Amino acid sequence: MAGYVDLVFGGWDVRDDDLALAAAEHGVLDAAQQLLAAPALGRVKPWPAIGSGAFCAGVQGGHRVSARGHREAIAQVQSDLDRFALESEVDAVVVVNLASTERWVDPALPVFADLPSFERGLDRDGPDIGPAMLYAYAALTAGVPYANFTPSLAVDVPALRELAGTLGVPVAGRDGKTGQTLLKTVLAPALRARALTVEGWYSTNILGNRDGEALHHPASLASKVATKGSVLDHMLGYPVDDHVVQITYYRPRGDDKESWDNIDVRGFLGQRMQLKLNFLCRDSILAAPLVLELARLLDLAAQRGHAGVVEPLGVFFKAPMTRDGNTLNTRCIGKSPRSRRGWAQHDQRLRQRVGRPRGRRRGRTGRPPCHGGRARGDAPGGHRRGGAPAGRPRSDRVT
Repeated sequence: MAGYVDLVFGGWDVRDDDLALAAAEHGVLDAAQQLLAAPALGRVKPWPAIGSGAFCAGVQGGHRVSARGHREAIAQVQSDLDRFALESEVDAVVVVNLASTERWVDPALPVFADLPSFERGLDRDGPDIGPAMLYAYAALTAGVPYANFTPSLAVDVPALRELAGTLGVPVAGRDGKTGQTLLKTVLAPALRARALTVEGWYSTNILGNRDGEALHHPASLASKVATKGSVLDHMLGYPVDDHVVQITYYRPRGDDKESWDNIDVRGFLGQRMQLKLNFLCRDSILAAPLVLELARLLDLAAQRGHAGVVEPLGVFFKAPMTRDGNTLNTRCIGKSPRSRRGWAQHDQRLRQRVGRPRGRRRGRTGRPPCHGGRARGDAPGGHRRGGAPAGRPRSDRVT
């Protein structure tokens, strides 16, 4: 696995400020950190980026690729990747999408249905193919692993998942789980486990960096709200009808962001309770370590021969990608007994058991389980049948 000191950085931006200037403008580091890091950050100057006002109207900048169509833009991206690998003398390259959020596009459109349709869309400069998809296609066809840390669709359409699997390139996404949604994914399973039914969850947050500026535009905001809003229902196993998500651009905050959550729950005997959360955090500081680990893990996945969507990396994201395009959290929960219908059935069975005489429970062999010996299906020596040590999963996971 690549060491931290072996990582080399490069990338694209519609503004030509080097990373030292960008970090200073948005107050990402404190004064002492900025002084120490400025020489290294100052050497990282962005390459001209693919920009599109149709997909990201809230982001301005003239440092853009001069391309006459989709194919020419892809060729420019691949040229940048080749030059970066040559000049940096690196062994491998990984692309992580950290761009501003694009407007929402319907993944069920015919142009995304399969690879031949997507290729024809590229040839016609299809208006539904945005910059994030062009970068993803350029990386995949160059054999470069790709992660999508943004809410934009990017690689998460049938055609590009097919391409990644066919070419044997590992991919992961979508929308990095850093602040407010991280807290939701921690709290929701705990509430579910304690049978505290969530009746409403009001979430709002403010931020003032360029990401917030992009989300100030309604079309980009819709993409972000879609991924932030979907995770709660999947974690709880039932829909929360009154789940409200608001994001507001507030320029004075810069790279700092703040979230507030009001959670209304119903517990034992139908009694109502509330939780209040207030999280003051730093946008880039929360995201940076996740991006580093994603790059290292995708490189490791490539070394181990993983092809297509690497599902275990879904833990990094709000809307984890899967090989079949289904939502990972939904598949994991399945028929949850914590769903509203499930809890009603559970309570009915519990009431039926009240007052029932307790018989002597016996194991499958007819002996009470506490009479010694091992349960049927267990093998000697602390191993299950089939040779896998007890407690060790059989699945091949990236670690």
